[in-house]
Amino acid sequence: MLEPFGIKDIIDVLLVAIVMYQLYNLVAKSGTGAIFKGVLAFMILWILVSQVFQMRLMGAILDKFVSIGLFVLIIIFQDEIRRFLMSLGSNKTFRFFAKIFSSKDSGDLSDTIVTPLVLACMNMAKTYTGALIVIEQEMKLSSFEQTGEMLNAEISTRLIENIFFKNTPLHDGAMIIADNRIKAAGCILPISQNQDLPKSLGLRHRAALGISQETDAKVIIVSEERGKISFASGGEIQTNVTPEKLQELLMGTMAEKSNKKGRK
Repeated sequence: MLEPFGIKDIIDVLLVAIVMYQLYNLVAKSGTGAIFKGVLAFMILWILVSQVFQMRLMGAILDKFVSIGLFVLIIIFQDEIRRFLMSLGSNKTFRFFAKIFSSKDSGDLSDTIVTPLVLACMNMAKTYTGALIVIEQEMKLSSFEQTGEMLNAEISTRLIENIFFKNTPLHDGAMIIADNRIKAAGCILPISQNQDLPKSLGLRHRAALGISQETDAKVIIVSEERGKISFASGGEIQTNVTPEKLQELLMGTMAEKSNKKGRK
């Protein structure tokens, strides 16, 4: 006989469904959605064979695959697992508890920072100068800062343009802005493996998408080939962004944070 299906079982199923949905969203953005679907289909088959129909021989064979497959999945989805844990840590509830034990305030972009930043991107787009600028949000980017040259400099239009000038040694890497300062330049970012990204977008755009998938950072990209500005956030990328739109996106981040503070 089947065991009674109670409220606790419904909650259990809903929690599993939510976790699976979040995992699928993460792997879909990274271009490994087909593998995830295959794993999910295998798990459903295993449950049907071993639990529902109780086929002992086939169930024993599939049990062996499951026991070994757990380690294989960790290797295959190691980037997605790390991304899932980072997104879990950046959840509002967890950030609330983190702030209780942290005396440091998060560095919001001020109005005096947005203007020179947008102006620098506009000037670099006109001269077809490639740039990749990462703006730290709630999640710290210290590990990525260590891959480049530490600067800790004040933000200015000319300094940004000089860093990304074609003949300078730091122009190929990414600039990281945190606490209203240029923390580092020439930094190395993770590359997105999303196969759906248009081929017209180069390595800078893939790096911007990669860091936006793994963290909550906002990323500005200036294309060296097309002279266009793009903006990446939350694993999504907007291309052909005008300077006015870029300012709205950056100021929108400020307004959102201000509203959150006002509600507390």
